[in-house]
Amino acid sequence: MPDFDSGGVHLHYYLEGPEKGPPTLLVHGFCSNFQVNWVGSRWVETLSRAGRRVIGLDNRGHGRSEKPHDSEAYGPHMVEDVINLLDHLALERVDYIGYSMGSQIGLRLLVAHPERVRRAVTGGIGLNVTTRWSAAEAVARRLRGDETEQSPAAAMFYNFALAVPGNDLEALACCITSPITPLTKEQLAAIETPVLVAVGGADPIARDASRLAEVLPHAEYFEVPGRDHATAVPSRAIKERALEFLGSPP
Repeated sequence: MPDFDSGGVHLHYYLEGPEKGPPTLLVHGFCSNFQVNWVGSRWVETLSRAGRRVIGLDNRGHGRSEKPHDSEAYGPHMVEDVINLLDHLALERVDYIGYSMGSQIGLRLLVAHPERVRRAVTGGIGLNVTTRWSAAEAVARRLRGDETEQSPAAAMFYNFALAVPGNDLEALACCITSPITPLTKEQLAAIETPVLVAVGGADPIARDASRLAEVLPHAEYFEVPGRDHATAVPSRAIKERALEFLGSPP
């Protein structure tokens, strides 16, 4: 199985689809992994059938990648993991598709390394990327066994974390409480990469998604009514819109 070293952390990745197809990197959300986020939801099948080469990363703390029990090991390092994977595969530029945490990573990638991404699709996030997530500590407490923590966000992510085989709850708690500086509207407004902001209309996590698309200078907005943070992932409409947006690289 393919693996690589990223700053001393052992990470796992996947290669699917035609070898010479346009390279498309998929980065999953918190508590998930490549298989759950992208294979089970038929994203890999859809992209492969469209002739795309799929590169999938299991983020540190998730899936088959190493799971550090140190909050300092996450945060900005997760952006560098993406760059290290592209370097490992000798890929100068890719199309990027992220969901939730994977979209957070993607936007930071566009700020720090815009030359590595041709086009990007961000799902499951909104303009709340410019503020600290107030529920992070509550989620971490529940993951660490505090049964008195019953806030909606904590309950949702705790139940999801338990449902995904192989999850390490302490690693996830470290990940969600990692020190990370919110993006600024000025940073977002300086992104020149075309971005598709795609969300479910009933997603409580992706707050102000349409406003995020307004701040990004070359963004398009797509919403599927009635879909929430979980049910937006397998949406056929989002897949089709993403393929249309990505098109064919020159």
